[in-house]
Amino acid sequence: MSGVDTKKASFATLFSVASVWFGSHAGGGFATGNQATQYYVQYGWFAPIFAVISMAILALVAREAITMCNNHGFNNYKELFEEMWAPYSKLEILFEIYFMIIVICAVSAAIAGCASLLVDYGIPYGVGVTIIGILVLILVMFGAGLVAKASAAMSAVILICVFIIFILGIAGRTEQLGQVYSAMESNHVGTAIWKVFVYAGFQSVMIPALVGAGTVLKTRKNASRACFLGFLMNGLALGISCVMLIGWYNTGADSYLATENLTLPTIYICRQLGVSVLEIVYAIALFLCFLSTCVTSVYGLIPRFQGTKAFKSMNPKVSSFVIALIAIVISMAFSMVGLTNVIKYGYNYCGILGVFIIVLPMLIIGFKKNKKFLSEHPEYVGE
Repeated sequence: MSGVDTKKASFATLFSVASVWFGSHAGGGFATGNQATQYYVQYGWFAPIFAVISMAILALVAREAITMCNNHGFNNYKELFEEMWAPYSKLEILFEIYFMIIVICAVSAAIAGCASLLVDYGIPYGVGVTIIGILVLILVMFGAGLVAKASAAMSAVILICVFIIFILGIAGRTEQLGQVYSAMESNHVGTAIWKVFVYAGFQSVMIPALVGAGTVLKTRKNASRACFLGFLMNGLALGISCVMLIGWYNTGADSYLATENLTLPTIYICRQLGVSVLEIVYAIALFLCFLSTCVTSVYGLIPRFQGTKAFKSMNPKVSSFVIALIAIVISMAFSMVGLTNVIKYGYNYCGILGVFIIVLPMLIIGFKKNKKFLSEHPEYVGE
């Protein structure tokens, strides 16, 4: 501890940290509408409310994680979870397991998403999976840096397209939305409440990136402000997407449930709106965003495993190729079940794991330890 820092972080600083969370959340999975349908929309009119509650829970988890890191000067998730689980620090391995599984799920979902898009152009799903797997391997070995640089631009295009679709989609279904909220029908409310936590559980995958970015915040108040801003950004985006999807889910013969367009509902809605340019730009951006997720995720696994006994003696280029190949083959195999099933089962089980090793522990153990630290160090508000 080097003194007291009572300055508020600038809005730009808070926004940059909140954007790390938003960038992690609002990628290809969010943009398809598949996640929102499975976790919220299928359960009824309260979908937007439950979506916002999920983001509120995640914001509280993120605040405790950033605060704990800043209290102790940590800058990575390993130290964070060792401290949270102390004196049983080896339980940190639970997060390692969770992280590896959900990365594979994310790559599988992205490969499945790319292949689903290719199906619309006459390419069989299995062939599409193979093509994407080979393309990802090539890009990981030779173009990962280029893809990483382009990912921000692709994400920006995705978000612009998605919000245009949200606005047009809601405007074009006001009558159907009125009927939904007049009837206020719902089903499996208990399951829907559980899904609120499960969604927060698998979205906790953003914690490592967020705690790294959050080192600039210094104080608990700044962490709270950044996480509240992140909550507003993510809660608003997810809530609005649910409103639009409710208007198209089960509201007539042209709904995406009736026409069995559950894999990529946002693409279906975009086509129904009749704006061909928007559909083409959105489809291309979504494909590239999926591809970016595959490449950056697989590339991120390489340094994690290169130092292990199995790969330490290998030439770095050879070990990179082998690690990438193994990860891609596993992801390709999992993606064969389809995007909807990857999200339904892969993300669901990761979310359940996340509830018990991240969400609840951070809200209970993390909160208590942070509160104790601040009571023992009343003068401590920063580094």
